[in-house]
Amino acid sequence: MTAMSIYIWFPGTAREALTFYQGVFGGELELHTLADMGRTDGPADAIGHGMLVGPVSFYGTDAVGDDEPLDMRGASVALLGTADPETLTRWYEALCEGGTVLDALQERPWGASDGQVVDRFGLRWLIGFEHGASGQ
Repeated sequence: MTAMSIYIWFPGTAREALTFYQGVFGGELELHTLADMGRTDGPADAIGHGMLVGPVSFYGTDAVGDDEPLDMRGASVALLGTADPETLTRWYEALCEGGTVLDALQERPWGASDGQVVDRFGLRWLIGFEHGASGQ
């Protein structure tokens, strides 16, 4: 079975952003510059393709030419129940560093906890977990 993945066009910050996310989530990071790919449509050291593979996996690149960089409105990357509560709390706190908290991670009246943050690179994250759920 395949899973949906997100591919992000960063405004020249792909290397910094993907390295940051590797620090938050762990995993293996591959970065390929435009020069590595034989491309001449942007700066040689710009990221033409980056891939983070781990507990949270996704792709990224630097926006070049007519590419539109990330402008996240009306959507979020949801990490709901994707790890144990301690791990999700740690990820939330790390994403808050330099970002903007939209909704603090907190227990809700229905018994779950969640929160939202726009990280320093402009990604909006929704992180949450159920209390007492199986395996947590």
